[in-house]
This record gives sequence, C-alpha cells and structure tokens, in this order.
Amino acid sequence: MPNITVELLAGRSVEQRRAFARAVTDNAVEILGARAQDVRMVFTEITPDVVANGGVLASEDASRAGVIAALDKG
Repeated sequence: MPNITVELLAGRSVEQRRAFARAVTDNAVEILGARAQDVRMVFTEITPDVVANGGVLASEDASRAGVIAALDKG
C-alpha cells in the first residue's frame, strides 16, 4: 500500500487537490502495480512563513510573490 505525503503551500483548492490525488493515484497504479483503493495520500498545507528556499522565507522571497499572491486569492 503506497502512503504518499504531499506538503504544499496553503491555498490550493479542493478541486486542485482532487485532481492531483487522481493523477498521482493513476501513476501509482500504473508504475507500482498498486490498487487504486490502496493508494493513501495525506496533504499537509504549510504557510509561506514556515518554509524557506535558499535561506529565504517563501513569504519574503520576491521571486515567489506572484505564487503567494495567487494562493491568497484562492
């Protein structure tokens, strides 16, 4: 039984998480030979102030400002 943990910035819609879960499950079935009902996925949402890339908090990274703004509009 594949157990898949997905960490992503908060703000993704239910529809986005649903589509992602379906795509990953389909690939687990195809590649791993798992049964779809045995693929378990847990989404953990994180806020931009608790993750850093290259030593810079995502909430303070100018190069990520567009992504953060889009998630805030959700």
